Amino acid sequence: MAEALAQAEAAVAADEVPVGAVLFDAEGEVLARAHNRTRAWNDPTAHAEVLAIRGAAERLGYQRLEGCTLYTTVEPCFMCAGALLHARVARVVFGVRDPKFGGTVSLGRVFETEGLNHRIRWTEGVRADEARELMQAFFRAMRG
Repeated sequence: MAEALAQAEAAVAADEVPVGAVLFDAEGEVLARAHNRTRAWNDPTAHAEVLAIRGAAERLGYQRLEGCTLYTTVEPCFMCAGALLHARVARVVFGVRDPKFGGTVSLGRVFETEGLNHRIRWTEGVRADEARELMQAFFRAMRG
């Protein structure tokens, strides 16, 4: 999670919402790191999780990320949760819940949808205080 938090801090430096994500393979090797780039790229899909998935798939030369674990500072939204399922990520670890867009536990439970042919294990609350403080500080600064 330390690397995901470092990515979230890079997002702040780039004037992006502080979400960072890092994808590890089953042996613990980093496959991809990313932070939000929605503002810089004018792209609503440029979430940290999606960019990490893209980077890892490109690096592996394969669309499936079986056995991989994603660490992200904030609960994945519905879009990111869906992308993680499509990529067949094995596990997601996140810091803080997202009460406005969270698709893992806050507003929905995408990973637990009936009929899916893949299940993702998930853990929440890892270094949540640090992730929460980054988010709160960023939005306090935006409001002046």
